Amino acid sequence: MADSLPLDRLARLDNYGHSLTSTAYLYRPTRAEQVAELFALARERGMSIALRGGGRSYGDAALNAGQVVVDFRRMNRILEWNPESGVIRLEPGVTIEQLWQHTLEDGWWSPVVPGTMFPTLGGCLGANVHGKNNWKAGTLGEHVLEFTALLPNGEQITCTPDENADLFYAMIGGMGVLGVFTSITLQMKPVYSGELDVQAWTEPNLGGILEALEAGKDNDYNVAWVDCIAGGRGLGRGQMHVADYPALGDDPLAQQTLLVDNQVLPDTFFGLVPKSILWKFMRPFLNNPGVRLVNTARYLMSRTLGNNKRYRQSLIAFNFLLDYVPNWEFSYGSGGLIQFQCFLPKENALDGYGEMLRLCKRRRQPSYLGVMKRHRPDPFLLSHALDGFSLAMDFKVTRRNRARLQKLAYELAEIGEAVGGRFYFAKDSTLQAGQVARYLGEDTVKRFKALKARVDPEGLLQSDLYRRWFGEPG
Repeated sequence: MADSLPLDRLARLDNYGHSLTSTAYLYRPTRAEQVAELFALARERGMSIALRGGGRSYGDAALNAGQVVVDFRRMNRILEWNPESGVIRLEPGVTIEQLWQHTLEDGWWSPVVPGTMFPTLGGCLGANVHGKNNWKAGTLGEHVLEFTALLPNGEQITCTPDENADLFYAMIGGMGVLGVFTSITLQMKPVYSGELDVQAWTEPNLGGILEALEAGKDNDYNVAWVDCIAGGRGLGRGQMHVADYPALGDDPLAQQTLLVDNQVLPDTFFGLVPKSILWKFMRPFLNNPGVRLVNTARYLMSRTLGNNKRYRQSLIAFNFLLDYVPNWEFSYGSGGLIQFQCFLPKENALDGYGEMLRLCKRRRQPSYLGVMKRHRPDPFLLSHALDGFSLAMDFKVTRRNRARLQKLAYELAEIGEAVGGRFYFAKDSTLQAGQVARYLGEDTVKRFKALKARVDPEGLLQSDLYRRWFGEPG
């Protein structure tokens, strides 16, 4: 039974938004053989195992209340690197930060990165992360040449798009409930500068943002900040950013800008306030009036002082905005935050997102941060992607609003479902089993469950998220 496991393994874990927490037996293996031993231990004790990387999921993907959680951050070796071809093989605990620091000075950059450099590659593939360049580059999984995996049934396999293809396209994006990545072989992207050519401008409403994102498909990157509090004619207003990689020879200082030492986020804000404590100054503004004031000031300043601004920005400064302010998520207070991200087909995006923003305003629970991107479909089984857009919204959680926020998230998901929307498990903490089954479709759910039964007949790999998806007991 669970109480026979060592008590010193008990650890209190939470999600990245600090809105969910639970206690589990935590293990940190350093090699694949130890993972196999943990499968045997869980089987013997009648327990389940959840996989955890950097703990950067906004939801409950890496939580497993009362059961076992396996943290992979000590399996973090880079196994092979070929600076001629840009092919790298690494263990699943290698972080995005380790990855770019290892390859950048040789002129290679990760083809896809999330908004922070601290997730592990295993976690990124489990979620099949996308970045600000999804239309151009797709998801990270589309750049995987091969991976090896340990399955709960004891089998060790190699997967490529052609070999064991069913598991290749299901484990990537499968949120860690089909098997464990033991090595990942990734094709990196050649770059000729450590900087990007960036252009920024404002758009007065949601329609303008969507049109700008559509027009920005020709750029390497395109992303929009959306003011989710503004209403009326300014509903969905915001600021666009597009960026492109400089071509060979465009950066006369390429040798210098590619140095890891030059890819540094500043330690202070305006050269005065240490960023390590900035979240404390942000906290008083994390309420409806405060965010309205900050968003209005940001929009007006961008419109008057920085409209159509062109500049060069380092790769890490553009890509890793979430790392600008260390521990920024603590500014939301003791209740933390949840994120709701919905992907809508391009033909329904204007009406669908407009309805969502208006609903949040009616419920007096607006999102404090909105980010919108352009997306394309991909071939993975549990894909969130489509030919359309995504809007990610952050919501502050308090003791008083938690139940109302759950209801709001359900209503937002219903709006998305009604117009063909999809969802992203790495950022979800609210979807219910029926909603998941409806948006994935009956055939996809059957295929996934068939694979699960084949590779994990005893149901060893589970998580709080998995049980919430499919309504299955622990």
